[in-house]
Amino acid sequence: MSKFNFPPSIKSRPVYGTLTPRPGKAHLMIADAEGAEAILDLAAADPDLMGKSHIIYIPRGTDFADRLRTLNPAQFYEGPSYEAAVPRIRHTLAKAKMGLQVYLTGTEGLMGQAQNEAMQAGIPHTAIQTEHRGSVARRMQCVHCKGITEDVITDPFICSHCGLNLFVRDHYSRRLAAYQGVCIDAEDPGNVPDPVELYT
Repeated sequence: MSKFNFPPSIKSRPVYGTLTPRPGKAHLMIADAEGAEAILDLAAADPDLMGKSHIIYIPRGTDFADRLRTLNPAQFYEGPSYEAAVPRIRHTLAKAKMGLQVYLTGTEGLMGQAQNEAMQAGIPHTAIQTEHRGSVARRMQCVHCKGITEDVITDPFICSHCGLNLFVRDHYSRRLAAYQGVCIDAEDPGNVPDPVELYT
């Protein structure tokens, strides 16, 4: 099973639920990697949902795409990366009618970025369902150089832009769809603890 129970944290840290079918004429499902499992569970709960669903899926090295296709969604897109899927996501949201149901599942990076797109299209974040599945890696922003480092799995980590040693904070920016990283050795350069995996 690809579910992970995140420990309690500060208020800005996202809290994820479980996708549940909602009534509506159109359903947009955006997922990556093991997020496909949540869509499969959703389809099992309400098979009629798929005939009104548009699935946008980024496999990230997993092999769920064929199983998602067999659900016979109204539309299915498989993309090589989130960045490649953004034009389709934006187009779908721009053409959406009132009552579109949005379901996001998979990694935190995917859900955060897709939620940001939906919010910019006028959908309140409270109306968007999310379910975490798979990797617990984080999308981090360095508060010093503002660069984004994807898929951070250790604390501390080295900023991929400026090279600073950064402490992984739970502070989350919904606008940036990223957690914040702060220099860990600013007052004592070189005094950096050994990195440990997140949530171990």
